[in-house]
Amino acid sequence: MKAIPTEIPDVLLLEPKVFGDDRGFFFESYNRRAFREATGLDPDFVQDNHSKSARNVLRGLHYQVRNAQGKLVRVTAGEVFDAVVDLRRSSPTFGRWVGVTLSAANRRMLWVPEGFAHGFVVTSESAEFLYKTTDYYAPEHERSLLWNDPALGIAWPLQGAPLLKPNDAGGTPLASAETFP
Repeated sequence: MKAIPTEIPDVLLLEPKVFGDDRGFFFESYNRRAFREATGLDPDFVQDNHSKSARNVLRGLHYQVRNAQGKLVRVTAGEVFDAVVDLRRSSPTFGRWVGVTLSAANRRMLWVPEGFAHGFVVTSESAEFLYKTTDYYAPEHERSLLWNDPALGIAWPLQGAPLLKPNDAGGTPLASAETFP
């Protein structure tokens, strides 16, 4: 596994070692020891989630103010543009975002630490998205950062208006959002 730093140093793009031949391919999507050696981190994952979404579905930007979750995210079918926003007030990158393309073809993963809002938009006909979390889902603590807040300026690669659930359409702008110390 190879860890590639992003513009926000705590957010890491991960490339697994893929072994392929004319029969197909094999790779370890997660190996605790390899993850620790590549990143210097040893998160305790407690929950795995799997979603399927159609083209232009935008999910996010989500975070939990308590029971904050670190996430290891990847795509097993299709392609998404994945975005994270630093919500740690003490961080030199507070309010900044980073976005990457994750796909079944590139097999890349993204490590999203606690203290970040996370979201993605589907750029293929559909996509299946998997993520491991370091804490359990706590709906009473979930928040949605406004996906199109001009203060963030996320360059979402949209084809028309995104498909959003009401919570995401009515997300909170960064200026009034609950954040982390």
